[in-house]
Amino acid sequence: MRFKGSRIDGGGSLFLREVGKSAAMRYEGRLYRPPSEADALIVQATIGCSWNHCTYCDMYRDKTFRVRELRETIEDLETAARSCGDDVDKLFVADGDALVMPMDHWLPILDAAKRLFPNLRRVSCYAMARNVLAKTDDELARLRTHGLSLLYIGPESGDDATLKKIAKGDDAAAHVEAAHRAHAAKIQLSVIALLGIAMDRSDEHARATADLVTKMNPAFFSALTVTIVPDTPLDRLAQKGRFEVPPVPALLRELRTMVANANPTQTVFRTNHASNYLPLGGQLPADRERIVALIDAALRGEIPLRREASRGL
Repeated sequence: MRFKGSRIDGGGSLFLREVGKSAAMRYEGRLYRPPSEADALIVQATIGCSWNHCTYCDMYRDKTFRVRELRETIEDLETAARSCGDDVDKLFVADGDALVMPMDHWLPILDAAKRLFPNLRRVSCYAMARNVLAKTDDELARLRTHGLSLLYIGPESGDDATLKKIAKGDDAAAHVEAAHRAHAAKIQLSVIALLGIAMDRSDEHARATADLVTKMNPAFFSALTVTIVPDTPLDRLAQKGRFEVPPVPALLRELRTMVANANPTQTVFRTNHASNYLPLGGQLPADRERIVALIDAALRGEIPLRREASRGL
């Protein structure tokens, strides 16, 4: 069950194939997952996003949030297991902030996944800081014991003024607290930043994001580039002349500031998302000098950037 790209168009029953095997998975609307979950089985345990106010995002605006019937979610896992159970080693639980699910849904899903997929090594989902903070320390620990091992959290910025402007819903301090509690439960974090989202606070955004990454100390850190998506609040601001995506050099300078100033313990760093102009990879802080040198070379025009036509969400 291998997926390409970051978006999957669902609706009704989606028929997936891998190595001559097949499974019918019931998906509602468009599905999204991180690039690193391209080879994961996706189960849609929630529909939409419980927050759904971020100004730049249209991923779940066509959905009314709800927790899916537990019986249906388990049935989909059982269907997948019958056709390719031995092939599934990663499970991504969708949609937008699935950690919001109550424990009486999470634990049966995790237990079923462990039972049905003998080679399962990772279960992950998107989460907001508030989702983590809404769980008790005991609940987070139980989720980890039952198999939830990785949370993708997108603060987008460490700058509180920017976070308020984009209606993120949680400030930098909430993200730091959420990270500390996830670490205590031994749940890994993948933190996502958004280049270009701050406009007139570009330097503050970049420096505060570097500080936030240092304090959150995630296992993984990635940067995406803002895209103006039609019919979002950000699009309406752009039409009024109140927002525009910065030029590429400004985006690269933001990225450089983040990399040069972030000081996590040991973090895998990537800008391999299709929205970015300069795909990079390495470890922070170990590869900091090499990555900064590559960004500087790109700023001097010595490294080709991804063509506009090749960029996407």
